[in-house]
Amino acid sequence: MSARPLFLGSEIYRRSSYGAKHPLAIPRVSTTIDLCRAMGWLPDAQYRDSPMATPAQLARFHDPAYIDALQRAEADGQVDAATAERHAIGRFGNPLFPEIFRRPATGAGASLLAARLLLDGADTVYSPAGGTHHGRRDRASGFCYLNDPVLGILALLDGGLERVLYVDLDAHHGDGVEAAFAGDARVLTVSVHEDGRWPFTGAVADRAGGSARNLPVPPGFNDCELAWVVEHALLPLGRGFMPQALVIQCGADALADDPLSRLELSNGALWSAVTALLPLAPRRLVLGGGGYNPWSVARCWAGVWAGLNGIDPAIPATPAAEAVLRALTWSRAAGRNPPAHWLTALADPPRCGPVRDAVRRVAAAALEPASYERMLMAATSNVSGRT
Repeated sequence: MSARPLFLGSEIYRRSSYGAKHPLAIPRVSTTIDLCRAMGWLPDAQYRDSPMATPAQLARFHDPAYIDALQRAEADGQVDAATAERHAIGRFGNPLFPEIFRRPATGAGASLLAARLLLDGADTVYSPAGGTHHGRRDRASGFCYLNDPVLGILALLDGGLERVLYVDLDAHHGDGVEAAFAGDARVLTVSVHEDGRWPFTGAVADRAGGSARNLPVPPGFNDCELAWVVEHALLPLGRGFMPQALVIQCGADALADDPLSRLELSNGALWSAVTALLPLAPRRLVLGGGGYNPWSVARCWAGVWAGLNGIDPAIPATPAAEAVLRALTWSRAAGRNPPAHWLTALADPPRCGPVRDAVRRVAAAALEPASYERMLMAATSNVSGRT
């Protein structure tokens, strides 16, 4: 199979929205696809349409009663009070919208297809629609109705892999993925997220039975600090675990221009982190995640795709790409007069700064052995070498 990365997408995202007043009213995946094509980075040979996961496939992780509730909610356009309460449908930021089953099932289908492609010989698959890391087995959470990273990882394990590393770079803790694999020695989940932000989990001391590492970083987290965390925590953890597959969640809400976090990263810092992590495993699934500024999300995720192809995204936008960016609108104040670089370039200005003691401490704590060594021994006891 070709070593060129594969891009999974769907037209469902072009016509689907969580509703005009929701943070996910903005276009994200469709704009990322358009931007990649306008930059000349996405030939047809590298693009695949995402299938929609079936209820039977979703039931590998999700409660069949919850899957049925999502399907009924889409068919009926409403949910009763008991269903809303039981499954958090139409509550807590998880609105009822026309594609409430089909849209997340398409994202889940992409992660399942990605796992199959990786098991069949592909080395890198990109699904910017993925990364819905808050979804729980039987309820929606944090704008996430299904948990596609969990489903993708389970498919890799079901395919015979025995060590999967999950690295979450979203501003919010990857709680749903951590909970799904708590105590499972085959999966190491590592989350870098803003300290004190919803869902208020992911403390340094939280090891989820030995299968997790958490790095809660302070507000103002900058490019140099992310580079420090990558070099002094993420890479050593990954090298020690020796994963057969790597799943990276690239939430764009850790960027300085995002309205739902207080982190201060440039997109270049996230691109560099992804590039540094890729050599950790021979099979790589790269996902999207959070992100609530249409310009910063699309530019970031298009740049991730460029980096996966060995292309430097820090170049001016082509006229076609600039037209894509100028066509975007955003109801927030920043959208009324967007900065020039949102419209004319893919890369943000760098946002370096001092590496604070708080960041050094969480990086060091992530490497403290505790139960990690026992987990690694269990994960590798029946595995000789790396595949």
